[in-house]
This record gives sequence, structure tokens and C-alpha cells, in this order.
Amino acid sequence: MREIVLDTETTGLNPFDTPRHRIVEIGAVELWNQVPTGKTYHQYINPERDMPTEAFEVHGIGDEFLADKPVFTQVVQAFLDFVGDAKMVIHNAEFDMRFLNAELEWAGHRLLPNDQALDTLKIARRRFPGSPASLDALCRRFGIDNSAREKHGALLDSEILAEVYLELTGGKQPDFALAQAEKRSSGSDADESWRPRPRTQTLPSRVTETEKAAHAAFVDKLGDDALWRRFS
Repeated sequence: MREIVLDTETTGLNPFDTPRHRIVEIGAVELWNQVPTGKTYHQYINPERDMPTEAFEVHGIGDEFLADKPVFTQVVQAFLDFVGDAKMVIHNAEFDMRFLNAELEWAGHRLLPNDQALDTLKIARRRFPGSPASLDALCRRFGIDNSAREKHGALLDSEILAEVYLELTGGKQPDFALAQAEKRSSGSDADESWRPRPRTQTLPSRVTETEKAAHAAFVDKLGDDALWRRFS
């Protein structure tokens, strides 16, 4: 099963404020059967507006840095191609989906169905009611190193969220996931009844002639009633 762990950075909290708030960064990580494949999507985007101080303090992405970056309409198709119809794993999915669909609407593209997103914030709140459920709090809970996260960054946060997601859904078991994938691809359900096939040729003895002679001499010392003589 293909999944995309995704995060965005924006100029503000509501895309429909005046002036409009826009997406300035998208980062995404591909999972296959909950195992990272190494494929990622990362794009900075010129929001065609100024960066508010409050947003800059969160992610550190400024106007000068974004000045030569493409606008959303120039990158939208590559983004949609990467996501495809995969489930999107997002922390606080309502926020990111609202911005993504606003950008898609303004660009004249189809919107992403809300049910295509899986919200890890909701999963965390169900699993740990009453406990902090921010990404940093979940990293502390699961012992995930997020020391590189001095500021928010879409790709880094997606990579961290991928680790958190695996813990939220049962812990890291890549070997098990791969074994299950191989089992499904082979069409076999008989793992528990599997038995090794008999060898077509007997393996040669690894006992040397010297060792055989020493063992025979030892058995002779034990007398005629030695247990070893029953198997000779």
C-alpha cells in the first residue's frame, strides 16, 4: 500500500484571509507498506505576497529566499503526479488540506478529497487522550531524534512524521511488512505449514580420519557395555 507523508509551510493560518495566505513549502515522503522508499517531493514556492513576521519566526523562510522560486501554478502538476491517489498522512490534516485545496482551486485544478488524508493528530489524541499531541511531544514519547528541527520545515517534518506514524500504528516492523508483502505477492497462505524439502544429496561428513580414530580409541576404553557401541 502506497502512502504519502506530507507537510506544508505557509504565510499564515487561513488561506481566505485578506490578503490571501499562501503555501511557501511542500515536503512529502513516500511509504510502501509503511516502509520509506527513499522517494521524496520537496518544493519551495513563491507566494506572490510578503512574509509576515509571525510566520517567518516559525519556519525561517523569508521574502528574499522565495523571490526566485516558482509559483504554485508552475509546480502543481508535479505535486499532483507525486501524490496520485495515495493516502496522505498529515499531522493536523485539516490545516494542510485547507491550504492545498485553496491553492488547487485558485490554480484551476481538481481538489483533493478530504478522505484521502489520514490525520495523525487525531490518531495520537485517540491513543493518548489528555496528553500533548504535537509532533515534538510525540517525538519525545517515542524517543525519536528531532534535534535537527530548530524551525519548522516541510520535508524534515515529513521525515519525522513518517517515524511517528509508524510508531502510532504499531511500531517499526519493516521486516514483518516486507515478509507480508512477499507472502501476498507469492499468493501463498501456507506459511505455518511450510516444511523444508529433503536434500537430494547427503552432506559429506566433516569428521576427519584422525578424529574418528581418536573417538574409536576412547570408546574401546569404555568397555563392551559402552553406550556408543549401540550406535556403531
